[in-house]
Amino acid sequence: MKLKQHKVLTFDVVGTLIDFEQGVVNYIRPLAEKAGRGDLTDEQILVSFANAETGLHKETPGVSFTSMLPHIYRIMAAEFGLSSAEADVEGLRLSISNWPAFPDSIEAMKTLRKHFRLIAASNADNWSVREMAKTLQEPFDDIVTAEDVENCKPDPQFFSYMRGTQRVHGFRLEDYMHVAQSQFHDIGVAKQLGYTVSWIERRHEQEGFGGSPVPKQGVTVPDYHFTTLAELAAAAESEK
Repeated sequence: MKLKQHKVLTFDVVGTLIDFEQGVVNYIRPLAEKAGRGDLTDEQILVSFANAETGLHKETPGVSFTSMLPHIYRIMAAEFGLSSAEADVEGLRLSISNWPAFPDSIEAMKTLRKHFRLIAASNADNWSVREMAKTLQEPFDDIVTAEDVENCKPDPQFFSYMRGTQRVHGFRLEDYMHVAQSQFHDIGVAKQLGYTVSWIERRHEQEGFGGSPVPKQGVTVPDYHFTTLAELAAAAESEK
């Protein structure tokens, strides 16, 4: 099936379009240095973040990624001896406004929007996705968040709700392609639900899963596999 036979691209935002790993490291690094933990590597920071998120998915399923961030910070602070001041706890959540887009995200989304309807499908809340959409120069035709669904990916309910929001446009399952970096949150479940999936393997030159939880089912083989969003955009643009 050709890329342009799809009509709707649904996007994981955090980790696929927005470089949350750099955003988290940028926030934690000064606090770690202030606490005398300048020895921490980026990978240690990201693995701690991922482990904390994994535990919270088990303990509080359905809570948005944004609402998890203060709890994730407290877990990381206890592990690394960081400040537990409320301003620092809340600061991780507020730092979302400063999380950078990947270098290719903005132009790639402009290209893809010429050919597809673009939907944000995020475990974050509405405020966070609006902030990230600003960073991305407002590429989305519609936005679906964990706050709307009252549940988080990888729960299949998220995908059902998302398809329901687009039903007014008459789209069928074969019209969709889900585009994501996270094997845990997105690729595995979307593939199981019958979506065409495009894996943007942002960490293709790095070992492990970084700031994302390890997928229980292992690495799912996608329908399309790119290392950047620019590659997906170029493939769609060049397709006859």
